Amino acid sequence: MTKRNQIADILRLKDEKNVLILAHNYQLPEIHAVADRIGDSLELALAAREAKEPVIVVCGVRFMAETAQILNPGKTVLMPVPDAGCPLAEFLKPDMIKNAREIYPDAAVVVYINSTADCKVLADAVCTSGNAVKVVKSLPNTRVIFGPDSNLASYVASLLPDKEIIPLPGDGHCYVHQRFRRIDLLDAKCDGVSVIAHPECPEEIRSSADFVASTGRMVEIVKKENKWYICTESGMLDRLSSLYPDKLFIGDEGAVCTEMKRTTLSNLVTCMRDFSGEIVLSQDTISGARKAIDYMLNLNY
Repeated sequence: MTKRNQIADILRLKDEKNVLILAHNYQLPEIHAVADRIGDSLELALAAREAKEPVIVVCGVRFMAETAQILNPGKTVLMPVPDAGCPLAEFLKPDMIKNAREIYPDAAVVVYINSTADCKVLADAVCTSGNAVKVVKSLPNTRVIFGPDSNLASYVASLLPDKEIIPLPGDGHCYVHQRFRRIDLLDAKCDGVSVIAHPECPEEIRSSADFVASTGRMVEIVKKENKWYICTESGMLDRLSSLYPDKLFIGDEGAVCTEMKRTTLSNLVTCMRDFSGEIVLSQDTISGARKAIDYMLNLNY
């Protein structure tokens, strides 16, 4: 079946079955073409919370679909590739949080949205890369256990010197954001190219960038200049190029999240046709994780 026919089937099924399709910024361009909403983890979470459609299809990785069900448990939440996971999220295990709480009983626990639902149940708050500083700052605790991304933890610590940030685990990271090299950023700057780095990048990359921002915020920042080096997953280059075709976006073409790229038009058709790949969480998990997510959302959203 051609892509054109697959897209036609998806659009037909979307109308027939009253489905809302959410797609992360890192998804393939053809997935973006059929999505109702495209965005970062926070934007997709808000879209899931507000969804009126009875069925939500999440084109992304598993923690995103779990978040959608937590925020709108009355809906059916589907994933075209239900075992598409996030290696970063898998760094953090529930037992790590329990052990850290015993060692630091006075500390709050903040988990990045890139974490499993079971870890969110044990947290005081959830954050995204775009609001991590705000969430941590809002907590009364001086000590904050933060996981699973140690680079994001160091970014938060650099902006909140009055807080003691305890990364959990200490070596948690996104392999995609570890790829970027400072020399490439400096070369780009010599050519008059501005640089944006994701907070998941190492400190030497963040400190060499002109801006540090989540993918959602990148969409706004790039309006300022015409030539950009983007330090995040390569799918964001496609996303920004589609939004601003008159601007130049470059980056590391090898910065690819293989799990994000597993979602195709073919398995999206199957998911919508058969209602396959349903995400089902226990009520205890939903209610427990919802408290930590609501802490974040109640700050502003």
